[in-house]
Amino acid sequence: MRLTQVTPFVPCTSLEKQLRFYRDVLGFDVGHMAEGVYAYLRRDEVAVRLVQVSGTVDLSDPQRENSFYIDVQGINAVWLEMQRRLQELPEGRVRAPFDQDYGQREFHVADEDCTLIFFGEAIQRH
Repeated sequence: MRLTQVTPFVPCTSLEKQLRFYRDVLGFDVGHMAEGVYAYLRRDEVAVRLVQVSGTVDLSDPQRENSFYIDVQGINAVWLEMQRRLQELPEGRVRAPFDQDYGQREFHVADEDCTLIFFGEAIQRH
């Protein structure tokens, strides 16, 4: 017996805007959708569940601090594949690849409602 995957529920104030972001910018495919309230997206072995919340909910509140981490293989190739689309986002939503002290190479992207998505790969030590 083993656990096989974690799939975050990501709240959003506009399911339509988030779908475009995850699909058109990050390259996810829409697997299932309940119109206007829920979408299941997948890219390779990673899945995300978008859930529509009331437009009165302030998802940009820094105390909310919603984020998730996606482990990848070939982080530089993933960055290059997304880079052109990421550059079209407003300033401050993307942090280019960099090495962390804890042995990961990462880049960070904030989605339409300020959920922070970390992409990371272990740095190979020789």
